[in-house]
Amino acid sequence: MSDQSTSANGLPIPGAPAPQQPSLAEPTEPHDPLPPKPDQDSPETVSPTGVPTGAPKTSNAQSGRYLTTAQGARLRDTDHSLKAGPRGPVLLQDHHLREKITHFDHERIPERVVHARGAAAHGVFVANGAAEGITRAGFLARDAQTPVFVRFSTVLGSRGSADTVRDTRGFATKFYTDEGTFDLVGNNIPVFFIQDAIKFPDVIHAGKPHPDREIPQAQSAHDTFWDFVSLHTEAQHHTIWNMSDRGIPRSYRTMEGFGVHTFRVVNAKGETSLVKFHWKPRLGVHSLVWEEAQIINGMDPDYHRRDLADAIEAGAYPEWDLGVQVFPDTEDEMFEGIDLLDPTKIVPEELAPVQVIGIMTLNRNVTNFFAETEQVAFHPGHLVPGIDVTNDPLLQGRLFSYIDTQLTRLGGPNFAQIPINRPHAPVNDMLRDGFHQDAVHSGVAPYQPNSLDGGCPFLAGADMGAFIDVPAPVAKSRKVRENPATFDDHYSQPRQFFRSLTPVEQDHVIQAYTFELGKCYEENIKVRQLQALANIDERLCAEVAAGLGLPAPAPTLKVDDAEPSPALQQVGGTWPVDGRIIGILADGSTDLAALARIRAAIDAADMVPLVIAPQGGMLGGQIPVQRTYLTARSTEFDAVVVAGSGEYGSDAVDSLDAKAGNPAGHPAIDPRVAILLTEAYRHSKALGAWGSGAGVLGASGIPEDAPGILVESPEELVPGLVTLLSQHRVWERFPVAAAS
Repeated sequence: MSDQSTSANGLPIPGAPAPQQPSLAEPTEPHDPLPPKPDQDSPETVSPTGVPTGAPKTSNAQSGRYLTTAQGARLRDTDHSLKAGPRGPVLLQDHHLREKITHFDHERIPERVVHARGAAAHGVFVANGAAEGITRAGFLARDAQTPVFVRFSTVLGSRGSADTVRDTRGFATKFYTDEGTFDLVGNNIPVFFIQDAIKFPDVIHAGKPHPDREIPQAQSAHDTFWDFVSLHTEAQHHTIWNMSDRGIPRSYRTMEGFGVHTFRVVNAKGETSLVKFHWKPRLGVHSLVWEEAQIINGMDPDYHRRDLADAIEAGAYPEWDLGVQVFPDTEDEMFEGIDLLDPTKIVPEELAPVQVIGIMTLNRNVTNFFAETEQVAFHPGHLVPGIDVTNDPLLQGRLFSYIDTQLTRLGGPNFAQIPINRPHAPVNDMLRDGFHQDAVHSGVAPYQPNSLDGGCPFLAGADMGAFIDVPAPVAKSRKVRENPATFDDHYSQPRQFFRSLTPVEQDHVIQAYTFELGKCYEENIKVRQLQALANIDERLCAEVAAGLGLPAPAPTLKVDDAEPSPALQQVGGTWPVDGRIIGILADGSTDLAALARIRAAIDAADMVPLVIAPQGGMLGGQIPVQRTYLTARSTEFDAVVVAGSGEYGSDAVDSLDAKAGNPAGHPAIDPRVAILLTEAYRHSKALGAWGSGAGVLGASGIPEDAPGILVESPEELVPGLVTLLSQHRVWERFPVAAAS
């Protein structure tokens, strides 16, 4: 691993909060602000009108050695208000107090109604030229490099919610192209709950916490959500994706992304095609298991944002291939009987393979969460020449909604001038004034046509890179509030999705529906949703009904079968292990030389070793401890290696750590070691041991001959771990209910 700002006994470990180690005493010698950490980056220094300034990126940061007011006046005290005597009232004239408190009172902007909980990073997109035949977009020309900013998010929760809830994830990418900003605003699920944007307030109101109690937070396991989706059955396709493992991704780095809608692209000859955008993670598509997700929500609610930031700091830069499915731009906008304007439908990849058109690498963390992650503003209408929209009714509504949202959230129409939102192309828009106008416009004629400013700005022709709305024909029709008949099929694709999954993935879908509906209060809502499941798959309905203690209804519709799509499976295949986290249980009995060797081998394999010991500090005065029995939990690790005897920690008493209570059954080892190992085993993670560590596995009730258990020398363990982790989990350890 590389590019980390800190090191532990020679090995870099991500997570240091500052670029240098703090002194023990409070620093008193004035100096300039410290630079950002090596893994961090800031927005490009372009002017409010898109002109590169040539200034270093740190020019947007605070400067100077001394504390000042917002106007730059140096301050000698920020601990005491100005009072009429030491015990007197505070004076209104205290301008520093009023400025400091007033700014604090307004530090928060309205959070996003949806996608409030997010994490983001900077990166670069490099095109391979494969899209040149279908679009004239300059950033997709061969070898073109484009800076990007990507924000991942959950949909339902507030900013303070947890990361690993069962939910859809946002996957929004801002391309700072030479022809203007292009925003690809998508999700980790390729379909949406609704077909028309007019239903968006309904589905979000249904999914959000109940308005009387404001619970449950960031969850769909409640009555209002299932009331809506069981009545509005076009939501069934997105819902079954959400009930699959896709709803609880392992990390943002192992999450697929989709543009959801069909877009129209136009090439240099004026020829048009229809496309769907796909992000394919090079690490593979991997998920948590449900118990694991629930434990993480309590132990580390920041799990996904921490994973993304630590991986980038560690030099394990996440990468995605950008691909497109390409369809003929026919008059009916259909492909193989699938309506391309219906956002609740996919086109199986077996019918239209995804063609890779470039690769995106995220290689720098943000410098300031609020300035970048929180203030970034995406909009599906941020388009560039060569990419246009279609008449998808959900997309059409989003073209209005996103820009309207920014006016309230970011305080006015000039949100594009916030540094993270500034285009990297020249801007001369004739828009003036308004809240937060940072540009200082010259000229006297912000109108067209004009002569007083010499006619500037001028209109560009198509040969000068102008954005041209594709002159798509509009059929003779009448104004109606209805959908085409091709939107009416709500069950065939959910059936195809479920039947395309492997048996273990199907079991997880059954478990998810049973859990979610089991949290509903009203029986009629459960019965209504079971009816929808009966129309999707008989076994799915029967097993969920059994878990709920309700009869399984018969289907009410004849639903056509479709060929299974292996592309919908997550299980199978092998993937890189970059950034995987290996926990090493060590204690006073550990061979420190062997521990040093295995840490180095794990690091050399581009994974991250974290030592877990009974207490913190330095193990044997040589090896730094990153986690203790008190702070560690199995959910943080992709694999666990036992390098000690599981000796008791000094805090192994109920009053200090409840996990250490009741050692019956594991008297030979600290109970927290047994919890960690048995959880990892139950979640089908790889486990390894050497020396006395094999006895610790046995004392925890883990058989050495079980799948995914490695008892080897330190030198032989790491290659075995790499092989196991390349498959994400030891899938054969899961008992498959369908096969029993």
